[in-house]
Amino acid sequence: MKLSVHIVTYNSAEDINDCLQAVFKQTYPIREIIIIDNASTDGTKEQLQKYRERCRVSINSSNVGFAQGHNQAIQLSNADYYLVLNPDVVLHPDYLYHLMKIVENNPAVGSLTGKLLSAEHPDLIDSTGLDIKASRRCFDRGQGQPEANFNEPAEVFGVSGAAALYSRAMVEDISWKGEFFDETFFAYKEDIDVAWRAQIRGWTSRYVPEATAHHERGWKPKSRNSRPLFIRKYSYINRYQMMLKNESPLYMLRGAFRILPFEIASFGYMLLKEPQVLGAWVDLVRNIPEILEKRRHLMRGRKRGWKEIYRFFT
Repeated sequence: MKLSVHIVTYNSAEDINDCLQAVFKQTYPIREIIIIDNASTDGTKEQLQKYRERCRVSINSSNVGFAQGHNQAIQLSNADYYLVLNPDVVLHPDYLYHLMKIVENNPAVGSLTGKLLSAEHPDLIDSTGLDIKASRRCFDRGQGQPEANFNEPAEVFGVSGAAALYSRAMVEDISWKGEFFDETFFAYKEDIDVAWRAQIRGWTSRYVPEATAHHERGWKPKSRNSRPLFIRKYSYINRYQMMLKNESPLYMLRGAFRILPFEIASFGYMLLKEPQVLGAWVDLVRNIPEILEKRRHLMRGRKRGWKEIYRFFT
């Protein structure tokens, strides 16, 4: 099976060399490495020049975001599987080998992840997949917990976009007008949206503990205020875009007592601390016709019952 690795860079000069060296050392054969740079200004573009013989490098004239950048990479590839990789992740040499072993005899598995460890604290988990709550909040499964607690393989709701393996068959099935990652998300929560859409279409997601990597997380909990306003807007409003597209009205009503307390607290916080972020609602309302069109397209191909999907919403 053909495999390509896709990396989107944006001011990634500190990380990209270590990331690529780890990709070059993978024991599973890689057909192509595709790098999309989103108009970096820190020397990333200059560093990428030395890898042009081993990688396919495309330089964007502006920062189009994580979602559109990775969609560009997917459109350039003809592989059977795509590894979506953050430049701040360093893979163990057998990372891809262990993931590809699983998919060889499991065509219904649409996405996989390994054991992502914190680069700062390697004995702690960064992510073993996505864990979604009844409140519709989503977290990296196991984050901050001892890595020794996650040595068993598991079916998970979805996988983090930091080091995610996706099958071409799943990508094509859940895409809308050529978009795998929803480009209106720009960045943040686009991997959760993908996971939810894949569940609706009947695809399985797996955690494979033998595959390990280290992740130097870019957005740490205390760094929120240092982020540009437009990024904080996307981080906030993408939750509601995702729910409008993927939610079952009946199960949303059933979960209202879990959802509403968080919504009230979240809105109150934004109103008091970051009122400018609430301007994102204007964009959401403007986009409702397109969001509903995406929803209709997705639901026409629903293959999994709601009860089976919502078993993950703990």
